[in-house]
Amino acid sequence: MNLLLARKKIEEFLNEDIGTGDLSTDLTFTETDVDEGVFLAKQDGVICGTFIPNIVYDILGGEAHFTPSIKDGDTVKSGDIIGTAKGSVRTLLTGERVILNLMQRMGAIATITAKSIAELNDTKIRICDTRKTAPGLRLFDKYAVTQGGGYNHRVGLYDGVMLKDNHIAYAGGIEKAVKKVRDQIGQMVKIEVEVESLDEVKQAVNANADVIMFDNRSPQEVSEFMKFIPSHIVTEVSGGINLDNINSYSGCGADYISIGFLTHSVTALDISFNNIEKMKNILNDNDNTKDGKSSNIKGED
Repeated sequence: MNLLLARKKIEEFLNEDIGTGDLSTDLTFTETDVDEGVFLAKQDGVICGTFIPNIVYDILGGEAHFTPSIKDGDTVKSGDIIGTAKGSVRTLLTGERVILNLMQRMGAIATITAKSIAELNDTKIRICDTRKTAPGLRLFDKYAVTQGGGYNHRVGLYDGVMLKDNHIAYAGGIEKAVKKVRDQIGQMVKIEVEVESLDEVKQAVNANADVIMFDNRSPQEVSEFMKFIPSHIVTEVSGGINLDNINSYSGCGADYISIGFLTHSVTALDISFNNIEKMKNILNDNDNTKDGKSSNIKGED
């Protein structure tokens, strides 16, 4: 995680939210009001983004501090405390929504990544992300994938060559496209080629691609294609893979499976921030629920 870039991004998010000032908080509390609150998991999942609260508090003046109870990548159950924040009430409340927005999204991505790995159930295949991230959030989205046990594909268009069907068509074929790139790049840059047929697989091998990606191929097709690929070429499967069918790719022989849904359509992991007194009431309500009474935990703005 590039914390310098993360701080810059978070400053942008805070500016978007605060504008010319937090009317609700600034008109209710003074600069001397201090208190504490608790970040609470309200859903089972994998936590990610515990570094975010202190970046937010520091940008807002450094008058509050967050102490995590767990670390990124840890699994929590609903009702587990993620950490405690103490300090200026203005700082705690003004930064609350940006903190929760990021931690909830990152937690969701880490959670679905971990679930995908478990569903695949093949330790020889690595799960990785794609560039299908939310604009402006790629840094956070891709970090969250790693905290769920996955790996990052290229970060953007600048750190790896990926020759897809349109690149190949415009260049006049796989071998021509690879040669054009190979003649111009250094030894540190990998070249990946997207293929859809056995003929294209053979062309990519002849072109000495570093990575061959099977696009929208069945597990059976992947297994067949693997017979023609030498061991020094990395292989990847992508396209049409979801939680319902990912296990069918177990044992297919590929090195990676890249999955867009890890980042493009997640549902936020439910996390709340509560005043310490409210937190005590929630814990009491949870205890009452265990005794057969209902809980009154409500959502946050």
